[in-house]
Amino acid sequence: MKKILNKLLIEKTNDVKIQFLRYIFVGGIAAVVNIGSLYVFTEVAHLYYLLSNVLGFILGLVTNYILSKILVFAKEEKFNKVIEFTIYAIIGVVGLGLDTLFLWLFTSMGLYYILSKIISTALVFIWNFGARKVLYVIAGKIKKGE
Repeated sequence: MKKILNKLLIEKTNDVKIQFLRYIFVGGIAAVVNIGSLYVFTEVAHLYYLLSNVLGFILGLVTNYILSKILVFAKEEKFNKVIEFTIYAIIGVVGLGLDTLFLWLFTSMGLYYILSKIISTALVFIWNFGARKVLYVIAGKIKKGE
């Protein structure tokens, strides 16, 4: 059992299935930070829910970035940190745009904003993983001169 947990959670890997399972775990933690922040900023600080969403998304994105670097994409090709973070930020900004659009759309259709956020988070999760994985594949090919 310890060996299986080590392979699933600790060992560095390029196995897409294991990376995706880890990304679900990391995404879950980031989602709790994101949705929890949305709720606190909206209900406690009394900010407009879309502004709260932006703040919560940023906190969740930072959480996701740090944990993904440690647990998910640790074995991927390494490349210039400024370029890596810039591309990650671009993926994040697109994700934020999608997230805010979905949140507004579902909420304007009558869903409670937290339920809208949960649905939006699931949709944007797929975008984030796919875009990050493609980023590392492309970076690896560039680094190798392919």
